Amino acid sequence: MNQVRTVLGDVPAGELGVCDAHDHLFIRTPALPGQALDDPEGARERLRGFHELGGRTVVQWTPYGMGRRPGDLAALSRAGGTRIVAATGLHQAAHYAPELLGRIMPGLEELFVSEITEGIGATGIPAGLIKVAGAFHGIDAHARHTMTAAAGAHRRTGAPIAVHLELGTGARDVLDLLCGELGVEPRRVVLGHLGRFPDGVAQLEAARAGAFLAFDGPSRANHATDWRLPEQLAALAEAGFGGQLLLGGDTTVPETPGMPYLLRRLRPRLVRSLGEQLLEAVLVANPARAFALA
Repeated sequence: MNQVRTVLGDVPAGELGVCDAHDHLFIRTPALPGQALDDPEGARERLRGFHELGGRTVVQWTPYGMGRRPGDLAALSRAGGTRIVAATGLHQAAHYAPELLGRIMPGLEELFVSEITEGIGATGIPAGLIKVAGAFHGIDAHARHTMTAAAGAHRRTGAPIAVHLELGTGARDVLDLLCGELGVEPRRVVLGHLGRFPDGVAQLEAARAGAFLAFDGPSRANHATDWRLPEQLAALAEAGFGGQLLLGGDTTVPETPGMPYLLRRLRPRLVRSLGEQLLEAVLVANPARAFALA
């Protein structure tokens, strides 16, 4: 099924155009007090800037219980013409009240399936992606539970699984669980934040396993992101893995440069290291395959 499930319905994957493969228009978490992204006008401005620079699709990785605002996502997409893919799934336990986790964890797979097939809450607006998260350099009990539910929901819906790697670590553990123990095809997994832990060996391992590799979160002064990005992507491309690379802005707080920055500043820089043809694949062809329903 070569379709991507957007907030306005399924579209042919080949129509996504230039894609920000990991971002947030809305997100709210107790882990970032006072820094929520919950302003529709601010989201509209970011989308407008992205669209004016040629961006056509944004994949929002905000999962269940973190302020997704599905109705606003649909309204923004309809008004501005930028396609938006919403997420179901669950982040690390630190982002939720314990009582909420206690209530939803027993039926987590059913929750994910419902949000993909019937819509988020009572809105009828569907998710097209399952977002989960690893722990620092590994998998904790919460991650194992959520990834098991995600694998089950993936098998039932065909939705891809996107993984937050904590500070870019733990890719091997995640793939061992999802693709080894739980049987998810590696090509249906998108690993996020790999650039935050610039270990070339770990990146090559993840690429050889067959997963998509999302390099996201540009302009993070506390991570080795922008300044290492051209060489990291070039090394992976030279090793034959250019078809698995993705780029995202990962706007998480109001100060993040985010989606317009991705095209205004990073794209010209990456043209010099990757060339026009490969960068076009990273922004257009690769996300069309990564986010299609299986």
